[in-house]
Amino acid sequence: MKLHLNKRNLLPATGAVFALSVVGACGSTAGVGSQATSTHVETRTSTATAATTAAPPVAAAPTTCTVPNVVGMVHQYAQDTMQAAGLYALQEKDATGQGRMLVLDRNWETTAQSVAAGQVVECTTVITLSAKKIGE
Repeated sequence: MKLHLNKRNLLPATGAVFALSVVGACGSTAGVGSQATSTHVETRTSTATAATTAAPPVAAAPTTCTVPNVVGMVHQYAQDTMQAAGLYALQEKDATGQGRMLVLDRNWETTAQSVAAGQVVECTTVITLSAKKIGE
């Protein structure tokens, strides 16, 4: 029998040879035939120690803040200025006594503040800002 190798029958033959060589290289053939071979696998472990650096200490929030002067400012800017100074416990009220809510802060002008400018207070102190609509 004469074997003619061409593209159609060469690829399956090469695949079979490759598969057999991989299977033969992968493990023990104990129990197959009269010879048993053992495979020695060396395992190496590498332990990398990560350099740990302590994070810089976080600065504690200041406990006292200096109250800025916000009288005459547009109410939105007055609030921003107070918050920039560390004062976040802010209340607001209509300076005309009509009890209106200050919905659009940019339409109101701050006329008074409950804590005088320049005073040093606890940052958690509640400060009331009084305002009236611009032009009133």
